[in-house]
Amino acid sequence: MFHINQLVVYPAQGVGRVEAISSQEIGGATNDFYVVRILNNDGTLLVPVKNAANVGLRTICDSDYGAYVLSTMQDWSDFKGYAGQNWNRRYREYSDKLKTGKLEDVAYVLKELILISQDKDLSFGERRLLEQAMGLITMELACALGREQGEIQTEIENIFHDVLKKNEL
Repeated sequence: MFHINQLVVYPAQGVGRVEAISSQEIGGATNDFYVVRILNNDGTLLVPVKNAANVGLRTICDSDYGAYVLSTMQDWSDFKGYAGQNWNRRYREYSDKLKTGKLEDVAYVLKELILISQDKDLSFGERRLLEQAMGLITMELACALGREQGEIQTEIENIFHDVLKKNEL
């Protein structure tokens, strides 16, 4: 169970803060909800307490895992690229990964889109996914590592710059 003022992650929305736990009557039944304010857009979500885990609501990662995910950005062995895939198929695959709420899936999408963008122009949808993935990962890592979001983004951009230059991908 989550508590008030706890930082949580909601899939595809990002880091939020539990502002309250409220009871509401819906269809004659009273249900408890977490009131979650998403940090990057100030939106509010009502997440049923009973289904919080089923919808993917989770705590932010710990600092060790955050550092691990950041370090995996330098490993390109899982890069599949876009050979034989059209952008619609990639878009669906990446959207599905972002909806899992798993930090490693977000990192995967970010890595692939950045690497693909080095070789070709991304479609509008892919650029939006790239921005979404960057926002999701930088916000959670900033919270987990106790750093500024812009600092994390700069570090990620530097990782990709250095690796791309070194490997001439």
